[in-house]
Order: sequence, then C-alpha cells, then structure tokens
Amino acid sequence: MAWPTAEVARMSGVTARTLRHYDEIGVLPPAWVGANGYRYYEERQLLRLQQILVLRELGVGLPEIGRILAEQVDELEALRGHRDRLLAERDRLDALAGTVSRTIAELEQSRKDGKPMTSINRPENLFEGVRPAVYEESLRDFPELAEDNRRRVAAMSESEIDAGHRRRTAQMIRLAELMAAGLPADADQVQAEVEAQYRALTEARAVSTEEFRAIGRSCVDNEAWNAAYETIAPGLAAYQRDAIEAYATARLS
Repeated sequence: MAWPTAEVARMSGVTARTLRHYDEIGVLPPAWVGANGYRYYEERQLLRLQQILVLRELGVGLPEIGRILAEQVDELEALRGHRDRLLAERDRLDALAGTVSRTIAELEQSRKDGKPMTSINRPENLFEGVRPAVYEESLRDFPELAEDNRRRVAAMSESEIDAGHRRRTAQMIRLAELMAAGLPADADQVQAEVEAQYRALTEARAVSTEEFRAIGRSCVDNEAWNAAYETIAPGLAAYQRDAIEAYATARLS
C-alpha cells in the first residue's frame, strides 16, 4: 500500500514542502515517483518519517539525523533507542518542572516572610533536572561556537563546568522574573542580562551581529533550546529572542 505526499502530510502533520525538503536532502526519499511526478510513500517510509520526527523532538538536527538513519541497521532496535531517550527526556523535564515549581513556591514564601529561600541551605537543589546536554545541543546550529565551547569545556574541571551550567540557568530564571514583572524586551534591566550573555559568548570568539541575531532566533526555532526556556516559563523563548534582537539593533548595529 502506498500513500501520496498530501495524504502523508495530513497523517503526520508535516507539510508537503517539508516532505519535499526531506527528499531533497536525502533523509526521506519516497518509495517511488509516479509518471505524474507525485511522490508515493510506503510503510517503510512512514516508519522512517516517524523516526525523523522523534529525533527532531529530541532536538537533533537534520544533518545528524541523516547520519543516524544511514548508520542504523535494525529499525526496531533504533525505535527502542528513541523510546528510551524520549522517556529519559520526559523524566528530565518532570524533574526540571518540579525544581522550578519549588523555586516559585519558595520565592513567594521568602518574599512574604522576608527570609532567605529554603533551597539556599542546599543550593544544588536549584539545579535538579538541568543537564549540560541542553546547552550543548542549543549550539548545534552554530558549529564554530560549538567547537570553541567544546575546546573550553575540555580544559575545565567538573566543578567549573557545573558552575557554568548553573550561571546560565540562573540567567534564564532572572530573565523569566523580568518577563513576569512586565518589563518589555528592550528594557534596561533586560538588556543588561543580554549584554552579559553576549560578553560570555565573545569570550570564546568574535560573534557578529547577524550571528547573535541567529542565536536569538534559535531560542524559538531550536527544539531543545526552546524546551529549556519554555519549561522555566511559557513565552520565555520568544522573550529572549526579542531581547537579543533589541540588543543587536541598539548596540551592535
């Protein structure tokens, strides 16, 4: 049995244009093409499309997906591996959501009582569920930055690496608080946070205005990065993107 592009698009929620793109880059060729030029997909292609969509949900880029699909031998074993990664990601997001919920409750109580947060007694509790992979994956669309980051990380101790992840998480939480306070993305306090982010990036190498703008757009477009922001606060990914765009326009252009 075979299904035309339009039917596959309807079933999967993937646009016909995206299916054509997957064919063009070689990750999902159709089973065959009719004399009328229409693409047709059979069961094997539907299973392959499912794998592509699962890997995209896990934040894997298309070049890496192509490599994974080319190297896999057993589809069933591959699906088991995808399932395990999805379950692990679910558990991580559950842990992260619980961490943020506890932080919100403790912040509310702290402001009410005028006392320090309970978690400050064990600050590592603030970072349960936050994994380095989220930040590494967020750079997958910027290979030069990713390579610079890998070199720097290779020279760092475990405690230095953990401290860096905590700083980035703290930045995201501060930005969420500014957003919750109703400050626009171009407000001075928000722009001060973005400037700190920009300076941290440029410690590794020069970052152009357009590259910084592209990183801002990836806060929304990159699945793994978007998920990390949205877990902390709905709308935070777009807020970060808009803040970077405002910074790039006002201070880098």
